[in-house]
Amino acid sequence: MSRPRAFPVVVAGFSAFLDLYATQPLLPFLARTFHASNFAVSLTVTAPTLAVALAAPAVGRLADRVGLRRTIVLSSFALALATALGATAGSLEQLIFWRFAQGLVSPGIFSIAIAYIHEEWPAAKAGSATAAYVGGTVVGGFTGRALTGVLTSAVSWQSSFAMLSVLNFAAAAIIWWRLPEERRRVKVADGSAARMFATHVRNRLLLATYVAGFCILCSQIAMFTYVTFHLAAPPFGLSTAALGWIFATYLLGAAVTPVAGLWIDRFGLRAAFIVAVAVGIGAAALTLAPSLTLILAGLALFGTSVFVTQAVASSHVAVNAAEGRGFAIGLYATCYYVGGSVGSAVPALMWGAGGWPACVAFVVAVQLVMLSIAGLLW
Repeated sequence: MSRPRAFPVVVAGFSAFLDLYATQPLLPFLARTFHASNFAVSLTVTAPTLAVALAAPAVGRLADRVGLRRTIVLSSFALALATALGATAGSLEQLIFWRFAQGLVSPGIFSIAIAYIHEEWPAAKAGSATAAYVGGTVVGGFTGRALTGVLTSAVSWQSSFAMLSVLNFAAAAIIWWRLPEERRRVKVADGSAARMFATHVRNRLLLATYVAGFCILCSQIAMFTYVTFHLAAPPFGLSTAALGWIFATYLLGAAVTPVAGLWIDRFGLRAAFIVAVAVGIGAAALTLAPSLTLILAGLALFGTSVFVTQAVASSHVAVNAAEGRGFAIGLYATCYYVGGSVGSAVPALMWGAGGWPACVAFVVAVQLVMLSIAGLLW
């Protein structure tokens, strides 16, 4: 795996996740600005994840037909445009609309990048390449959240979206310039989508991994969306800018995930997944501590756990898809982001019933499902 080939894939991960959860640190601010409920402003997170879930299978099918690189490049420029238009929103409803548009084009980057890796990299190095890509998504996710938090406090939330679009356009240009054409392109026969769908959902390993993907993002979104309300309230009272910086906890994941990729290649996907989920359960419990330092430590460990499980589950899909890899990963992305939509909505009910401890109980329950899947079905 040469560095010139890896770099644009990492940039693709950075770009795709730069925007996807960028409004998370803004939720308390948006609730005050638009005089809206926690659930209403959480739709700025739900809308893009739901859009991804709807678009991912179609994008996977398109990539199998027109090529992986072409799909990634076009989607990168489309995401930059949708983000720029998001800066023009004048109401919560308009913001949610443009967030939905961002989600529609995002799977053409991150879902297809995984398929690209497993088409272009040797099988023995695919785990490391996927982990490097996930490291890019981690840095992108942190950058987007920190940038929106700081710029919203200093200028306006619209200016933060404008800056995100500049970064998206720059990333799209790099991907267009540096990402090589795939060495071979597998054509999918006309009329085979239904057959391929049936093949994938009858595959027990793929089906189990789709459920695992649902749980991964469900727990991540629940944790990192509702912790902002917890930390904005007394006794912590963090500002919007400070809430943006709590996502610096993602940087531990950026450092650990590529190293974990080497461990994945050596010891296997199942072992890595089980260990990562066990860490995530302990980390979630740590966020119940009354100390901000311990909460941040718990968030750092939880984020790292999520990033490793995502690298493992994505690889598990690509390894076990005998044909139509782009379509298989598109189905995984649908389940993954349906989970994200559930994770952004259901904890609103948990919050009303029991505050942050109830949200953490929900996260731990979802993590236990993940542990059961890997232990019993993989």
